[in-house]
Amino acid sequence: MQVTVKYFASIREAIGTGSEAIDTHAATLGALRDELLARGGAHAEALARSRAVRLALNQVMADESAPLTAGAEVAFFPPVTGG
Repeated sequence: MQVTVKYFASIREAIGTGSEAIDTHAATLGALRDELLARGGAHAEALARSRAVRLALNQVMADESAPLTAGAEVAFFPPVTGG
């Protein structure tokens, strides 16, 4: 199935793109993250399990157990602080 993945802030800068369409067999957000980690390089560094990364599914905050569906929009971004 195809999903759209969006990257924000420092993750976007590290990977070098703001979004991409991905063909995936992942059933959950966590499995999709694992597929991206397996690419190595900038994806592995920016999305490493040791890093705090927030996820959203169809513009709603979600955890890695959230199920993926065809056409979904997934966003990866670092925790945000404000003042």
